[in-house]
Amino acid sequence: MASDTLSSKLLASLPWLSRYPFWRINELIRRATENIETAHLIFVVANHFEPGYNEEPNDYGGQGIILDWDTQQRRLDHWCKLARSIGEAVRDHDNTPFRHTNFYPAEQYHPVLLNQLADLQAEGLGEVEIHLHHGVHSPDTAENFRQVLETFRDTIVSEHQCLSRESPDGKPQYAFVHGNWALANSADNRWCGVDSEMQILKDTGCYADLTLPSAPHVSQVARLNAIYNCGHDLTKRKPHRSGPSLRVGEEPSLPVMLTGPLVFDWSRRKFGLVPRLENSALTAKFVMTPSRLERCRNARIAVRGRPDWVFIKMYCHGFFDADQPAVIGAVMRRALEDCLELAERTSRFKLHFATSREAYNMIIAATDNQTGEPGEYRDYRLKQIMATKNSKVAVEKVLRVS
Repeated sequence: MASDTLSSKLLASLPWLSRYPFWRINELIRRATENIETAHLIFVVANHFEPGYNEEPNDYGGQGIILDWDTQQRRLDHWCKLARSIGEAVRDHDNTPFRHTNFYPAEQYHPVLLNQLADLQAEGLGEVEIHLHHGVHSPDTAENFRQVLETFRDTIVSEHQCLSRESPDGKPQYAFVHGNWALANSADNRWCGVDSEMQILKDTGCYADLTLPSAPHVSQVARLNAIYNCGHDLTKRKPHRSGPSLRVGEEPSLPVMLTGPLVFDWSRRKFGLVPRLENSALTAKFVMTPSRLERCRNARIAVRGRPDWVFIKMYCHGFFDADQPAVIGAVMRRALEDCLELAERTSRFKLHFATSREAYNMIIAATDNQTGEPGEYRDYRLKQIMATKNSKVAVEKVLRVS
């Protein structure tokens, strides 16, 4: 059984493993030709945010029965306490607090919990985006997928003032992560079932997908370590399996694919020979350290033509209880403080904490050939609906007074 599992994982990994040497050679060439004195590292944490997660396994995508609301409330109270503590203690080069992007699962919506997350967002301690598990027991349909997305999108806008848009009257836009990794039916019709998923994401306002990397899961595609556009028909299965990198001077199409680092970690080897996999996961076993930050930096995920703005997108499951210290508690706090101290001491890089929306805005600013520091462009194109609403209310108050 174990050998069958290993064989199936190796077979599923062949597309990206076969591409990896070519990617590595290209990156070594780029590193030799691009002289960067100080890099800007844009650090994003995509949190698969599930306070109802039960670690007792069953067939719900590896997840047990969803926990009751009272238990979820207690877990969320504890989470918010941790988020406020680390946000107050740890600030980046721009004095921005460390925070996650909280991808809340549509199929587990509860208004009281979303209100609490919206309050956290209003404090600048983590923005809400969309997460969805679907097609778990049987393949989903395009019609149902679209309806679920639109309903949840509109609910969290109207009831909680989350998500973002380009103007006060613009359509809501959102970032997305696939709850079972199988983006655009990339896991052989398991945990999804919707070949046209990427087109539906585009139609419903998805500005960026942050699902990848998913290795060693079967859903991992060949394209890796990149900010890119889908290279194939969005109505067909796995249109993101390849595609052009975003470049300075070229307007991207949506949704933008922002992957996290997927590289070999030669500092940790099985049997002293086989490298471990760096796949962007933050867990109790794989914590952030300055050396890991450097390894992720060397994946060189950037807009082509702006190599000094490097995007490091990590992911976590915030309600795996054993992992919490490593993703938002004391272990993460010490790690970030060490990274910030190294940045100050060496001047080799500057660290910027960003939400998915802010990272997207920096990406668009780079494609527009904007210069300076990426922290200047957190609200470059997409603005929080919450902030837009608050700004509008403030203006109205001033007009009434005057």
